[in-house]
Amino acid sequence: MEGGEWRNSIINQLQARNKYQSAAFQDVITFQSRLFDNVNTLKNENLQLTLVNERIRFSTSENGLSSAGGGSNERVQALEQKILVQQEELTNLHRRRSENAQQIINLNAKVHDLEKQLQTKDMVISENTALIASLRAEIQLYENNMTELEGLNTVLRDEHQALQIAFAAIEEKLRKAQDENRTLVERLIKYKSKDADKMNEENEHFLKKKSDRVRRELEEAAREGGSRGSIGSAGSSAEDKILDSMPYYATALPTKVALRFDAHEGDVNAVKWSPTERTLATGGSDRKVKLWDLSKMGTVENKGTLVGSNAGVMSVDFDSTGAYLVGASNDFASRVWTVADQRLRHTLTGHSAKVMAAKFLGEPTKVITGSHDRTLKIWDLRSKMCTETKFAGSSCNDLVTSDSAGSTIISGHFDKTIRFWDIRTEMSANHIVLQGKITSLDLSRDSNYLLACVRDDTIQLIDLRQNTIVRTFSHEAFKVGCDWSRAAFGPAGRLLAVGAADGAAYVWNTHSGKLEATLKDHSAAVTAVSWHPQSGLLASVDRGKRAVIWGDL
Repeated sequence: MEGGEWRNSIINQLQARNKYQSAAFQDVITFQSRLFDNVNTLKNENLQLTLVNERIRFSTSENGLSSAGGGSNERVQALEQKILVQQEELTNLHRRRSENAQQIINLNAKVHDLEKQLQTKDMVISENTALIASLRAEIQLYENNMTELEGLNTVLRDEHQALQIAFAAIEEKLRKAQDENRTLVERLIKYKSKDADKMNEENEHFLKKKSDRVRRELEEAAREGGSRGSIGSAGSSAEDKILDSMPYYATALPTKVALRFDAHEGDVNAVKWSPTERTLATGGSDRKVKLWDLSKMGTVENKGTLVGSNAGVMSVDFDSTGAYLVGASNDFASRVWTVADQRLRHTLTGHSAKVMAAKFLGEPTKVITGSHDRTLKIWDLRSKMCTETKFAGSSCNDLVTSDSAGSTIISGHFDKTIRFWDIRTEMSANHIVLQGKITSLDLSRDSNYLLACVRDDTIQLIDLRQNTIVRTFSHEAFKVGCDWSRAAFGPAGRLLAVGAADGAAYVWNTHSGKLEATLKDHSAAVTAVSWHPQSGLLASVDRGKRAVIWGDL
């Protein structure tokens, strides 16, 4: 119904109600009109009677008492009585007239109030009519906007689907390229390993030849000196001393400082070489991960800073291609960056305490983290969620994966236990208990040996094929500097390095158990070390913001 028809309908209803309410007083109005007529009639009669009365009085006064008879007196009395009655009736009529006049006044006031209410309602109706028209226009505008938005939404949805298809295709290409790159890196590592083995073989051959030559020289010297037994004994002791002084893996043993630089503004907690380039990653208490380029001879260049962490970074790790880097932080989270553009790609939140270790699990799309909340979490970066939680029962300080598929996880804990996990089962598959809490773990390249740094100031070498400790490394001057002190295997697995509380990096021979070198250049406790997989360079960092590169650049 349109606004004008509503107005007419409401006006008609008000008029009908006014007519209905006025009808109740119609008899009073009619009666009042009749009373006015009766009053006029009575006034005329009263005037006539007054005239008659005056004439009678006048005639009575003229005739005197003599002419007045008994009949005239009776007539006069009757007339007077009639006048009194009519006067009373007139008085009553005046009273009723005043009452009816008051009722009329009240009714007029009521009618006036109703007219005011009618005017007010007419104004409200007019305002509501205008408001309805405005709202209808606004509704029409919104309907038009909604139609346009629906069309735009359809276009955006179609574009999104097209972009999703294109993204899936590009992601598939990226995955294939990463797989190919991983295969090439593995082949390169195999070739490097073969070259290193060949070089070691040549070194051993050279050392053997040199030791044979020394032995011959000593035998000749002994023969020249005669047959005295004391001289022969001295020659044998000298031979053993010379052999012992020759390092087993001399060509890969770094002995001098190549570079030293301030890596962070505070403690440096973690260090890791890229598997494919001469790029070094460090993590510090200043909440940053920094990349350092050492490809130029004798110089170090800050390649970039990876930001996003809200607390100190405790661990860094590259994936097998060197394209991604994961960092564990004290803000209960881990983060994944791309190395090329240094962009933060994923933030992994879910732990309830600081995260001490984060490693890639076989491929760049999976990450395993260990935390002080006594759990390990496995993350799928494609779905951006935690796919599994392992409840260890003790704070985790470090972890490694024992095969390229990432099916087996090894974790070191505060309760002095090394736990072995199969990702296909929920419970720990096996465990080894040591004499102190474990600060770090490292795996040999062939995945046969595990290196554990223990808080009792020892390094334990474990044969994973037998789950037994095959060698213990210690020294009277060696003290583990912190609960996250990181030890590491050398490139060929024949050397190991670990930092100490006295600011030195200790290097042992894993085959002979001999301490090969004590690399002293730091002024604070060394927290972590890392070997470059191809060149054999050793990087060490300390709690005084210093990083040192050992070897020949």
